[in-house]
Amino acid sequence: MAPNTTTDVGEPAPQPPIRIAFIDDHPTLLMGMSALFASNPRFEIVGSGVSADDAVAVARQHKPDVLTMDLSMPGDVYAAITEVLDASMATRVIVFTAYADVDRALMAIDSGAHGFVLKGQPAEELLAAIDSVRRGSLYISPEFAPKVLSGFRHRSQREVEKSAAKLSPREKQLVDCLFEAMSNKEIARTLNLTEKTVKHYMTNLMNKLKVKSRLEVVLAASRLRLRYGPEEVTGDDA
Repeated sequence: MAPNTTTDVGEPAPQPPIRIAFIDDHPTLLMGMSALFASNPRFEIVGSGVSADDAVAVARQHKPDVLTMDLSMPGDVYAAITEVLDASMATRVIVFTAYADVDRALMAIDSGAHGFVLKGQPAEELLAAIDSVRRGSLYISPEFAPKVLSGFRHRSQREVEKSAAKLSPREKQLVDCLFEAMSNKEIARTLNLTEKTVKHYMTNLMNKLKVKSRLEVVLAASRLRLRYGPEEVTGDDA
């Protein structure tokens, strides 16, 4: 009888360890993290460092799956985040810091960071962040996330306000017409334009105000009028 060479195809294939690197200029913390993850079979530590330059060098040499880095280190950490991703596109960068500062968090995320975890939390949170960013999600420490999201909203509003301040005289006239609930045909007749030109200006308005419909243009302009007064939004200049 031939020997039985079948295998249990129901068992999942073992997953390769997650290749991780730690960049932090606090030796005690760096040693503690290395010891913690070295004892976990899910991970393989492939590098470490103490500066922004080290982060880029480790990324280039080892291409880790995940790289954690502090914000308070020698060098330009925000530029380093971008350089890490340029050197290793598949690497997921998690900022691991004591700074619960919204502006720093926004700068890190703008630079390309996939996660922002506050130090002082249980180790399980960093593990959760690693799993989350590897699934393609943005992870922010739960107790800090509402402040960061509020920062995103406030910044978006400032960008809309800045865009509104740059409206051309013709776009400001178009806003006035929208407040009068005019159709494109009525706007064209009032401003002595073709309907095609009105549609062109409308598209520009939506792009500048970061909205997707005529109604949202009106709502955005209304909010700005309440904040600054009608002369700041529409103006009388020709």
